[in-house]
Amino acid sequence: MRTEYPAKVLLAWGEAISGNAGLRDWLIKNGYPELGIFTYALRNKQDARKWLMENGHPHLMAVITGIEGDKAALEWLERNQMHVLKQVALAGDGELDAFKWLVDQGHRELAMIGNKMHRVKRGMDEDYTDPHKYAQD
Repeated sequence: MRTEYPAKVLLAWGEAISGNAGLRDWLIKNGYPELGIFTYALRNKQDARKWLMENGHPHLMAVITGIEGDKAALEWLERNQMHVLKQVALAGDGELDAFKWLVDQGHRELAMIGNKMHRVKRGMDEDYTDPHKYAQD
């Protein structure tokens, strides 16, 4: 279970989360498939979520479900000494204190990634509640 990445990989991951398909594909093809597939799982692609769980990345799935309000996922991250990832999930859920904690602890890249996750999830929520996005009968 890999939890640490070079800064350039974190930068690429953040851009992939924001929708850069080229960087997402680069991550997948260059030794970081879990980060590329994470971008699909973040957008509720069930096969990607299953892949993360079946390929040794439950911590990344816990970040996603933690963003979605799953308290058990946040507790699991804490119990497994993944305090930083718990804060990423909380930042991804829009908690400013978690964002500040990440910055204060020297995890600026992860704070920005959490912020990008939050923007993606907020956009999905807005799309879900926008009646103009669905066909009217």
